[in-house]
Amino acid sequence: MDKSKILAVVKEKITDKIQKFENLIGETRASNNDTKSSMGDKYETGREMLQQEINNLQGQLNEVVKQQNFLKTILPKTCDKAEKGALVTTENGLFFISVSLGEIIIENQKIICISPESPLAKAMNEKKEGDAFFLNNISQKIVEIQ
Repeated sequence: MDKSKILAVVKEKITDKIQKFENLIGETRASNNDTKSSMGDKYETGREMLQQEINNLQGQLNEVVKQQNFLKTILPKTCDKAEKGALVTTENGLFFISVSLGEIIIENQKIICISPESPLAKAMNEKKEGDAFFLNNISQKIVEIQ
């Protein structure tokens, strides 16, 4: 499996997420401007709720931008242990230690993108091919690391 292809797909998905959040924030700001009226306090509550929604979306956008910046530090090089940027094959699946993005499919292969801070990545951290690790009292074996 070509890690540079996986990394490109992950970066594209993160860029898409950023674009969606920016669009949502823009649309919410526009609707917030539409509620400005001389009607008084009745509309102030609605505007405050929209502002809270904008703040919430902005926080989520900031997290995705952090993920994008983190991805820039990952090189598509071969790894010999489970670490940031490693593609780890276990008995239970294929995991790309990068950002928490969930499942992606490349060349009919399901790959689960996990953060280095996730419990699974921490359990695998520094392990090598053939090593076993425990997560939730279940033993898993690392079959291959790329």
